[in-house]
Amino acid sequence: MANITLTWHGHATYSLDIDGTKVVVDPFFAPNSPTAQVTQEEISADYILVTHGHGDHVADLIPLAKRTGAKVICNFEIGNWLMEKGVENVHQQHLGGGFQHEFAHVKMTVALHGSGLPDGSYGGMPGGYLLTIGDRKIYFTGDTALFSDMALIGRGGLDVVILPIGDNFTMGIEDSLEALKYLKPAVAIPCHYNTWPPIEQDAEAWASRVSSETDTKPVVLAVEGTYTV
Repeated sequence: MANITLTWHGHATYSLDIDGTKVVVDPFFAPNSPTAQVTQEEISADYILVTHGHGDHVADLIPLAKRTGAKVICNFEIGNWLMEKGVENVHQQHLGGGFQHEFAHVKMTVALHGSGLPDGSYGGMPGGYLLTIGDRKIYFTGDTALFSDMALIGRGGLDVVILPIGDNFTMGIEDSLEALKYLKPAVAIPCHYNTWPPIEQDAEAWASRVSSETDTKPVVLAVEGTYTV
């Protein structure tokens, strides 16, 4: 069974260590200083998952991809944009599509949000990622509103869900609780909160409500905190 460690780098940026394979999700380091405690130059990456094109998810994508040579997994439109920018190691997927990568089976899921890229280019449709690693399933919802088809994503069982709670740009605490009732994961980890005033939230209050109102275990990570899946 694979050893899987999840690290939160702040906002919606995570990294996974899967038996030594390094996977980074939505690299946003330098513009998130001083909250972010590391820079992209300090991060190792074999793969990069991109949920959508907004700057707070792709700010460090190109330099990280070029420095490390990591394979970038993203939608078709972001993939084309990256290749135009000189990023060559790109694997394009799209909503509902899955692929068996070396580290996991990766399925791109629906997310209700936007995806415009920082330079104004069209970023296609936003998404999330359902990772199946052996018998374990990890779901990054991406930036999204609540939607009832989350029940279909959770139907096969989920070990960990990473979901936004910040409100304003994504679902907030109330809707995240409803999402967990659809998804029914063993563990939930919050993201996309407290980066800016419009998305300030009390994560401990969220955790208390998750514990009392759902069957899911909440895990609130400090920046650079880790969780073993």
